[in-house]
Amino acid sequence: MPRTADVRPPRSSTPVEGFALLGAVPGRTPEEVVADPRPWVPALVPGGVHESLIAAGLLAHPYRDRHEDDARWVEEQDWWFRTTLAGPGDLAADERLRLVFAGLDTVVELWLDGRPLAAHQNMFTPLVLDVTDALADGADHALLLRFAPPLAGLTVPPAVADLGQRLGAVFAQLGGEGDAAEDPGEGGGLPAMLPLATRRRKATFSWGWDFGPRLPSVGIWQRVTLVRERRAVVRDHHVRTLALTGGTAEVELLVEVDAVVAAPGRTAHVTLTAPSGRVLTAALPVEDGEARGRLVVEDAELWWTHDLGTPALHDVRVELREGDDVLDVRTDRVGLRTVALDRADDPEGGRLFRFVLNGVPLFARGACWIPADMMVGSVTAERYRALVGLARDANMTMLRIWGGGVYEHDAFYAATDELGVLVWHDFMFACTDYPSDDPELQREVAAEAEHQVRRLRNRASLALWSGNNEVHLIHGFAYQGYGPGGWGEHFFHEILPAAVERFDGSTPYWPGSPWGEDSAEGFMAVNGVLDGDRHAWEVWHGFDFGAGGGPYDSVGEARHYRRYANDRGKFVSEFGLHASPALATLERWVDQASLAVHSDAFDAHNKDHPKDKGDALLEIVTGLPTSMAEYVDFTMVSQAEGLKFGVEHYRRRQPHCSGTLVWQLNDVWPGFSWSVVDHDTVPKAGYYALRRAFAPVLASFRVDAAAGTAELWVTSSGTAPVRTTAVVTLAGFDGTEHLRVEVPVDVAAGASEVVWGWSGGPEGLSADRYLWVDAADGAFGPGRAFLAEIKDLPLGGGRLEHVVEVAGPGTLAVTLTSTGFSYLVRVTAPDHPAARFSDNYLDLRDGESVTVLVTGLPADAGVGAVAAGRYVGTGPTLTP
Repeated sequence: MPRTADVRPPRSSTPVEGFALLGAVPGRTPEEVVADPRPWVPALVPGGVHESLIAAGLLAHPYRDRHEDDARWVEEQDWWFRTTLAGPGDLAADERLRLVFAGLDTVVELWLDGRPLAAHQNMFTPLVLDVTDALADGADHALLLRFAPPLAGLTVPPAVADLGQRLGAVFAQLGGEGDAAEDPGEGGGLPAMLPLATRRRKATFSWGWDFGPRLPSVGIWQRVTLVRERRAVVRDHHVRTLALTGGTAEVELLVEVDAVVAAPGRTAHVTLTAPSGRVLTAALPVEDGEARGRLVVEDAELWWTHDLGTPALHDVRVELREGDDVLDVRTDRVGLRTVALDRADDPEGGRLFRFVLNGVPLFARGACWIPADMMVGSVTAERYRALVGLARDANMTMLRIWGGGVYEHDAFYAATDELGVLVWHDFMFACTDYPSDDPELQREVAAEAEHQVRRLRNRASLALWSGNNEVHLIHGFAYQGYGPGGWGEHFFHEILPAAVERFDGSTPYWPGSPWGEDSAEGFMAVNGVLDGDRHAWEVWHGFDFGAGGGPYDSVGEARHYRRYANDRGKFVSEFGLHASPALATLERWVDQASLAVHSDAFDAHNKDHPKDKGDALLEIVTGLPTSMAEYVDFTMVSQAEGLKFGVEHYRRRQPHCSGTLVWQLNDVWPGFSWSVVDHDTVPKAGYYALRRAFAPVLASFRVDAAAGTAELWVTSSGTAPVRTTAVVTLAGFDGTEHLRVEVPVDVAAGASEVVWGWSGGPEGLSADRYLWVDAADGAFGPGRAFLAEIKDLPLGGGRLEHVVEVAGPGTLAVTLTSTGFSYLVRVTAPDHPAARFSDNYLDLRDGESVTVLVTGLPADAGVGAVAAGRYVGTGPTLTP
């Protein structure tokens, strides 16, 4: 056993707190600022300037109504932070002190007791400073930081300026969209500041995007600690699964040591404790600052996505010892699993793009993740857990961290590990060329890649590193190719893959999203259908991104979600449609007097361009709304039906298509966007449509109403075959049953097959009817297909009744009963955005009842906390 004679702890970490901030015109000296008589404002750390000013009552919340513009001045000032550091006073000769800033946003200089200490200009790397000598006296010391405007002094790289000119010409030729004509500085197209921002390692979405405002965060966005360490420390460690053979896992252990004082005979003792309590240990000699070894784990408890098994996590304890003296201790949680990328030849043509977890091929079902707030430093662990939990509850098995945001806080990855959700991780580059021939920027990117790969390589949920978001796609549009040059090529094809290989060695790397390499598709292979992943923006944006289709009779038809049926991509890593947040969310953030369709405040919360882009689609699907309530309902219908249509199409193509990641899961602010969960964490109708379409076993119809044909497909994304009886009904909204048939189903695991077909002619598939399927034994959830646009369906007849009962503290049970067919039946809790629903936005046939359990309400919530309703629409009415 390690001895206890030395009572000093191996390591202590003390949070640095008590920060205050002051704004000043750029260029003032530390002496001038310290002498400034104005009061300093308490600073939120971790956090930023905006949220600190809001908390102090000095800034109207920029998300509310039109106050976004009132915050523009914040990015134009210097922001000074100060606090006091207390030295320990009893530092031993073999100890050191390090001041660790986990994240500084972004261009900052530091002074200690009036003397220059350091400078830093990368939001994505930590700043670690040895302050042993400065703080060893045990006295108080003044720490001062100055954050400068992040883009001050920069110039646009010539190659990036050339890209902008070329893109303008390309989009002008496309015509019909209106996007290029809008002011990109207000969020349409590419942000006006983006070319300049390519020289600074800061989140690109800061400068406004098509889903969020221009609100560049500034400040100390991650924790600050004063770390006291002994003569040697564990610098880093890596626990990775090399191979799985049957139930046996071969695990490689790597421990890296940073020695303050050199000494022989040190060992790294690694303990691996399984969820069952089984313990395995290894003692590894440290040589040249490194210890390596292997463990063979019999009957290993593997980490799986939540749908395939248990996301089992092992506790890891690493002790650095010198004899029996413990010098340092690190703890972690890891999963034993292997992840590979299968790019084998596809019998359909081209190559597969398929994730393989522990030897099991996957159909990845999930969404793209953007930062959970514009003010990235103030997102709580609880908020991360809630959002990742919503993804898990929607049957999602993968989240893609988008390259225009941030490398997330540890709480995000802890949630994905624990909840069994894989992570596709972009590096932080998005939507423009980058001056990759700049030596200084190369050094910053290399340091950033090393830090983030080391930081995240032990995460069980990490499935892929991807070089960027849409840089290749946009460069290809502009230049019709991807030759060597200072546009990012050196980053995405050299520096980043080298970092993944050197510091990880097991997680796959992919040059960008999208990316593909089939020469038959020319430069558009990057977003083609024969290889790699693709972004399916034919729908919503209305022109061809590589899937083909058209010409179309109208702009609305060009943007219609029916275009998903043309897409034969191998893995669809972005696709989506706009939908409004819940009406109650809008009412919390937009003044009632301003809340009207296409009012100034309404359009200010929609950063896509043109502001009425979705209207052309609504005109076809639902008709145009005449009130805010209708706008919320109609856009939710369009999104829900569109995502249902797209996911069902892509899943029927399994395994030729092996993944769908919806754009986007969440929101950065309370605006109109492609999210399926709004900023207040209220799920939209599209969320529940995805939850049903992402179920491990899916029954879906493929219908050609004009030809009078229909097929029923059953798709399995699990590891067991599906053997059941499907009950198929063709019924009228008036209650008439025109067809009922029982269909035997026997579908292999991981397969998608037609199990029933019908060719009764167009008259049999008229707008007053619908197709329905469910499983006699509940092997899959109900599936439904309408046979015309929503506005042409007779949804106004019948009635919906509901009864609310208290089921426990903070829990209500709402029983809904339909007379006639009720579409998009929903329960709402307008005053309680944290409420969660066991199901919602569902269809009920004549005489059907369902009980929705509402949780997350205040403990004393009464029956009046919820309401119920359904979609009526503008179509014809039939009386059942």
